Amino acid sequence: AAMAAVAVQRVEGVTRERFLRDIYPRRKPVVLKGMELGTCTTKWTVDYLSQAEGSKEVKIHVSAVPQMDFLSKNFVYRTLPFDAFVRRAAEVKHKEYFLSEDEKYYLRSVGEDARKDIADIRKQFPVLAEDVQIPEYFEKEQFFSSVFRISSAGLQLWTHYDVMDNFLIQVTGKKRVVLYSPQDAPYLYLSGTKSEVLDVDNPDLEKYPLFVKAKRYQCFLEAGDVLFIPALWFHNVISEEFGVALNVFWKHLPAESYDKTDTYGNKDPTAASRALQILDRALKTLEELPEEYRDFYARRMVLRIQQKAYRDDYG
Repeated sequence: AAMAAVAVQRVEGVTRERFLRDIYPRRKPVVLKGMELGTCTTKWTVDYLSQAEGSKEVKIHVSAVPQMDFLSKNFVYRTLPFDAFVRRAAEVKHKEYFLSEDEKYYLRSVGEDARKDIADIRKQFPVLAEDVQIPEYFEKEQFFSSVFRISSAGLQLWTHYDVMDNFLIQVTGKKRVVLYSPQDAPYLYLSGTKSEVLDVDNPDLEKYPLFVKAKRYQCFLEAGDVLFIPALWFHNVISEEFGVALNVFWKHLPAESYDKTDTYGNKDPTAASRALQILDRALKTLEELPEEYRDFYARRMVLRIQQKAYRDDYG
């Protein structure tokens, strides 16, 4: 049985002013409907997409099963010409395939050099970029990246968080997005930025008993919908149909807070990484004590962290 879900608020025709005044400061996910996105929502058919950018090579994820697992890496990376990739991602059964005839495809655009360059649709897909009007609900210098995504019907991405705010713009197709608040991190069995609970609808509760405590937020995105995902909110995305989406990430902390080597928008802010390293050193130091002392001082450390750093106004 799927866990009971809280529906994400949906708001029609939001201006930039209203977004910045009423929605943004609340730091909760919201579906923004009826935004002006350009001609992409009607123009981006399979035929148009496959001829628009020609046969330039793209690197894609190929998975034999719908649930992609970043921790066990149950997918392979392959390269296809963009036009061939679009056609294949739009089919359910494949005549040509890498792993199996019902394999799933996923493209997450990257910069020219994925290690150094951020994704920017204007650079990687200039023809398609002409069709898109990205909602500029943030300052120009806050812009971080625009990530072009295409996925097969049925593909499910693992639950993860990003350290920047972003808009998930659903251009064509339908998606279901399940979200969890940053406060529910203790129930999500994290490994870095990713949750180990892959199947959020039928979780293995013997393995992940605390997962039932995580409050599930959910929304269904249709073509033209834009989901605001605040930084640190966990999200799990299923493409219910073949579809094209665009994410825009922007920096809402001062630019120097972010890790300079971050090209994906998912490396912890530098102060957070430093704090975690210092904590690891503190825990190493505790190992010099016998167990009962370690236990006693560890509990005192937890209390101090809670008193000093937890918010007390979570509602």
